[in-house]
Amino acid sequence: MFMFDRVLAITNRRLCPLDFLTQLERIAAAHPAGIVLREKELHKSDYKKLAEQAMEICAKHDTPCILHHFSDVAADLGCKNLHLPLPDLLASPQISHRVSMLGASVHSVQEAQTAYKNGATYLTAGHVFPTDCKAGLAPRGLDFLYEVCASVPIPVYALGGISPQNAPDCLQVGAVGVAIMSGAMRELDSWIL
Repeated sequence: MFMFDRVLAITNRRLCPLDFLTQLERIAAAHPAGIVLREKELHKSDYKKLAEQAMEICAKHDTPCILHHFSDVAADLGCKNLHLPLPDLLASPQISHRVSMLGASVHSVQEAQTAYKNGATYLTAGHVFPTDCKAGLAPRGLDFLYEVCASVPIPVYALGGISPQNAPDCLQVGAVGVAIMSGAMRELDSWIL
């Protein structure tokens, strides 16, 4: 069984067959490395309401809640954990001074180095394996993941097509952990039981 404390769980309400907050509670209770609230189709006000609930659930289980994209919502709610797409990070160079955990999504060694130089404290790198989320796009593979991990002195989480079976391979090439979306939303039992 893969150590769940090496998992970043990324949310997507559209993939969740259960009540979303119930699933969020189940994930937080399993104590992952963090939960990234990535509900990017929500309007900012709706995202803020959901973020308040997610932060409360995560706090109850002492699990980091990492808000996504909406840096102003994070500031309003006093959340010091934020994950940004790389263009958002580059557009907000001072953001790293307002948060303690700052993640960025990267797809190359150059992007990883750029994110690190702009204040990222961890990265998600992908997509490593084939995934329905990136249908038709070839996976970048374990060599890509190794190169990203070797290029920066901050933790890297492998992303894309991650399963309990291939997650250990990601650690072997230098990733500190893995990031899962469908695994967290639909297949949590295969990770925690």
